[in-house]
Amino acid sequence: MLAEPARGALPCTVEVVGDTAAFGALQQEWDELLQASDSACVFLTWEWLYTWWKHLAESQRLCILVVRRGNELVGVAPLGVRARDLSRAIPFPALEFLGSGYAGSDYLDIIARKSCTADACHAISSYLANVQLPLKWTNLRHGQALAPLVIAGLAGKGWTSEDAKTNVCPFIPLAGATWESYLASLGSEHRYNFNRKLRNLHRKHEVTFEQVRTEEQCREVIDVLIAQHNLRWVGRGGSNAFHTEALVAFHREWAQLALQRGWLRLYVLRLNGKPAACLYGFLYRDSFSFYQSSFDVAYTQSSVGLIAMGLAIRSAVEEGAHEYDLLHGDEAYKSHWSSHSRDLGRVEAYPPGAAGTLCRLSMSFGRSARALASRVALPGKAA
Repeated sequence: MLAEPARGALPCTVEVVGDTAAFGALQQEWDELLQASDSACVFLTWEWLYTWWKHLAESQRLCILVVRRGNELVGVAPLGVRARDLSRAIPFPALEFLGSGYAGSDYLDIIARKSCTADACHAISSYLANVQLPLKWTNLRHGQALAPLVIAGLAGKGWTSEDAKTNVCPFIPLAGATWESYLASLGSEHRYNFNRKLRNLHRKHEVTFEQVRTEEQCREVIDVLIAQHNLRWVGRGGSNAFHTEALVAFHREWAQLALQRGWLRLYVLRLNGKPAACLYGFLYRDSFSFYQSSFDVAYTQSSVGLIAMGLAIRSAVEEGAHEYDLLHGDEAYKSHWSSHSRDLGRVEAYPPGAAGTLCRLSMSFGRSARALASRVALPGKAA
């Protein structure tokens, strides 16, 4: 059960931000709140979620819960109402986190000021108890998210919930590491293979590994990355990383915004001046997030993707990053670089009574239907 607010403290109030203009006006306060929270990650920044809202919200209705104590912003629940959509096995409207879906936003959560986390979560759960919409919250950092505190508050009001582990995020601890000490921690075969491939590349080509620094470079390299990625996957069932015009527009705008903020880490590996591989990531505070990579299939035998990954990790070490997060997915190549991982989870909550029971059964059926569809889909479908 979530603790009641401390006696004598000013009460928390909740307001709903339901239009884009009001969302835009929150930028400065949102960024300050995120810095004062334990939830700080690039996928919870105003910049990421606002850009997502502009391009990828589809039929969602904005429903951001803003919690204040007096005039101070102490919490934000970045939510939207997903409309009923039978074609996608969504039989009831549900409250989801902004950033859900194809964008690949990991560690979605409630944002709360450290000094009043319990009070902010209590205010959010009290508000949601009266909304009577099911909650469908995904990509939570399992065991560390604040969302379960809100769910615990709802449990005391008769709501039911279920949660599950859904994915893993491999990561590399880098605090105090040097490139040499990190390399020494890798398996001998992988370490030897990387060094040998890099030497061979330098022997055969003029090799440069460049970080994008200007808006013009950003426009060029993000389009190269998208083109290389899609071409590589075209004969393998396709990829959902950049498969719609809306996703492409989102990344073009977000990359420029992240560049302006100093967060973008977009690299291009050139061989004799030609782009052979790209790597797209973000350095936010002390965490490097590896988001996506690509390579020219003409250089497959040279392992340019592997080389780009290693050089990006080296750059993260040199910049003083405390970790290199490979984000969600347990692809085999990630295990060559990291032996650590954290879990992602999903939590769903349903209001009391017959309506909540029907929501629970329907959402469970919809999840099963989507899982069946994914099993019979073409192979190679991946982000």
